[in-house]
Order: sequence, then C-alpha cells, then structure tokens
Amino acid sequence: MFRLPRPPHALPILAATLAITLAPAPPPAALAAPRHRPSAETGDPVTLAQQPGGALDQAARALNAHDLAAAARRGDTPVVLVGSAPLSAHAGDTALFVQLQSADLCGSAGCATSVYLRRDRRDWVKVLDSISGPIALSRHSHGGMRDLIVDRTDRWVWNGTTYRDTMPAASDTGLRQSIERFQARRRTEPPPR
Repeated sequence: MFRLPRPPHALPILAATLAITLAPAPPPAALAAPRHRPSAETGDPVTLAQQPGGALDQAARALNAHDLAAAARRGDTPVVLVGSAPLSAHAGDTALFVQLQSADLCGSAGCATSVYLRRDRRDWVKVLDSISGPIALSRHSHGGMRDLIVDRTDRWVWNGTTYRDTMPAASDTGLRQSIERFQARRRTEPPPR
C-alpha cells in the first residue's frame, strides 16, 4: 500500500484535534453560569474567645444578663465568648462581639453573635443582633464604619445607627415574628422537670 508523506507541521494539529474531540464533555451545570454569585471576601477575622473576669467578659455578661439568667433558670450555663475590634478610624469607636454558646442557645445554623458599639467611652449600644457564622472586618466601609462580612459572603453595612444586611431577605416576615414570639415565651417559662 502506498502512503503519502505527511508534512511535519500537521502532527501537532492532528494531536490537538484528537485531544479536543476525545475530551469528555463538561457537565450541563458547568455550562450554565449562575445569575448571581456572591463574592467571597476575606477581611480581618474577628476572633472570639473566653476571657473570664476580663473587662470585655464583664461587659458581655452585663449586656446579656437577661439571656444568662434565663439559661440559669433552665439549668444551663452558657459559655461566653467575646472579641473586640475598631470599626472606624475614630479612636473612640470600639466594637464588642459577644457569642453565648450552649445547647439551648445554639441551633442548626450555629451560635448567634451580637455586636455592640461604644463611642467615646459611652455606654454599649447593640448595633447588630443574632448573626451566625464567622465574622470578618471588610476593607470597605459605609458611613465611616467598616463593613462586616459574615460567612465570607454576607455583607452588613452601617446605616448611621446600626448594621443592615445587604442580602435579600426571605419573603415570609411572619416566620421571624413567630420565632421571636417563641423565644420570648421560652425565656419566661419555668425550667422543664
């Protein structure tokens, strides 16, 4: 049998064509790009730790006295974790991050953290309540206060008095009210026997 000689430059093209032809097709999910994907941002992580007897621990216990007393009535002793960080360039603005950990206070989403702000050594004011997940301080800011990043994708921004979530909320507002009513009843009920 007679064969025609192939030019040497045709071999790489032939090999590339075969590789593309024989490569497995990507799965259908990989072909469709999501409409919106929250960007992951890593910032300065807020570290929460036990600081028994320290000034931050004492402040956290005073600010959460009602929840701690309710837990004690149920025979529960939550672990109090605290952390602190500056939220603005103003030297007097200090944030206190507080997380109470116990079987009764934590759920499937983890344990909730609240954020308090003290400006110029005044009283602590709650500026963010009950968020779950690791918290980081963003490099971005709104209203002179650093944004907070929860779980690497959920951005909370300062609105002048508190932090507000930038992720769209679930449409069922009745669910949140139902949870709040349940939590209020639970705080006032006698401990189970």
